[in-house]
Amino acid sequence: MVSYESIIPTECHFTACASLAALGVKLSHLDLFGPIRERVLIAQKTVKHAPVDKLYDAFISVLAGAGGLVEINSRLRADPTLQAAFGRRRCAEQSVVQDTLNACTAENVNQMEQAMDVIYRKLGQGYQHDYRASLHLLDVDMSGMPCGKKAAFATKGYFGYCQLVRWNEVYC
Repeated sequence: MVSYESIIPTECHFTACASLAALGVKLSHLDLFGPIRERVLIAQKTVKHAPVDKLYDAFISVLAGAGGLVEINSRLRADPTLQAAFGRRRCAEQSVVQDTLNACTAENVNQMEQAMDVIYRKLGQGYQHDYRASLHLLDVDMSGMPCGKKAAFATKGYFGYCQLVRWNEVYC
């Protein structure tokens, strides 16, 4: 668990990801990664970083908007304040994180699924819903958003240049 005092020492630190840093402090207080730390046991030696710490670095990088693990070095390693907000003193290099993911087995995937189930039961509002008191209403939007043909990752099915999208109908 990370305390506010351990994150913000007397000297000033800055990060371009201030709102993400605030989320990091909250997730550290919730010990979100605790069930993963306890259940996911990757058969890999620890030199500087434990395997679960490398998984955490990958998770933080995804939250920071990384499009791939290669961006860990530029998004997370280059931002020690963001690392500290998530309770990390330093960040593993991207190739080491990739090696850890490559070392994962089918059993590790099962362990991760069990850990995610524990996290959902502990923190998920859907799991805590009282079905005796009321129905659980879900709102799902299955319509695509219009985009241009040159938009990032635009492929057929993205409804490029559509004027109107209605439930189950696309008008282009």
